Amino acid sequence: MLTYVYCVTKYDPADRDEHGNYTGPEDTVSDHGEVEAAYLRAVAAFAEDTAIDHLVVREPGVPSLAHFGVEPAMDGFGLDGLFPFGPAGFHDGAEVSLDLALELVRIMLRDGGAWCRLEVADTFAVHVGWDQYLYLSSSRPCEKALARTRGLGLFPERMAASPYAFEDEEEGVQRPGDDEFWSDVHRAVATGRAGILEETYLEGASRWHHLTRDTIETARAGLAPRARLAVWPPLSSDIDAVLGTLPEDGLVEGVWQDKDGHIHSAIADEDEFPELSARISSASAAALLSVYEGERVPLCTAVMLDNDGVLRARWRTEPTPSDQDWALRRSLG
Repeated sequence: MLTYVYCVTKYDPADRDEHGNYTGPEDTVSDHGEVEAAYLRAVAAFAEDTAIDHLVVREPGVPSLAHFGVEPAMDGFGLDGLFPFGPAGFHDGAEVSLDLALELVRIMLRDGGAWCRLEVADTFAVHVGWDQYLYLSSSRPCEKALARTRGLGLFPERMAASPYAFEDEEEGVQRPGDDEFWSDVHRAVATGRAGILEETYLEGASRWHHLTRDTIETARAGLAPRARLAVWPPLSSDIDAVLGTLPEDGLVEGVWQDKDGHIHSAIADEDEFPELSARISSASAAALLSVYEGERVPLCTAVMLDNDGVLRARWRTEPTPSDQDWALRRSLG
């Protein structure tokens, strides 16, 4: 944990009540103008005081089922045009320049698109919470940056830790997406137990891949860095039977393969079931999956390694019985 942690806001502490709630005139949305620019200058000042000019994207995410931001959702989650090779450049572990990091902070301040933590390991971190609360952490006291921030009309307040700092509370061992994992996938596909792969490449965003003995390695090569993976049974060609399992209400995820072999998915509630049914009716194969914790259990899961074979992703998959068996075998040597 970094020693110096500050919450930087436009909210004057003098305008807080006895419970710490802000009661002053400032709005909780970005002005897209001078105040927003002051926030970005403050981040740049802390980065300069810490002597860093690049940061690393950690745990990136986008809105999924619903958008809860106070501003309208941004087209392309605000990422269009930011990365040299397109939005695919926004992934866990991506190194970005300070200028690009500031643009990501701007997106987070506007609360209508992508979110992430931006860090330099053991040196610096910045992320944005609700209502224009900016959290900056450094290995240095950053006295010049603090003075600069105050001069910009913002209010830095020292705190013990950011409420948005990453905390690994999971127990057990995370299975890596290594050669052993992919050998197991090959066997599961060859025996007909597995047929589709879910790739969660951002928090809130996933892609699906049809798995055959001929397509596994192609799918593997195209996965996003540090993606979370879930292997599922094959889709069913009995479309009537699949549609017959639609519940009366609640949420489900429909996954289906079109006539061209492409895999699609959509999460729907009871109001959207007719549209989902229409899409699945014309599919060549499909499945309905629960979206509720404890009911959504794939065959096995993993998280992709970095190119050097090291598992640096901090996010985890929910272990399945197969994953727990793997962890037991691993512990026994």
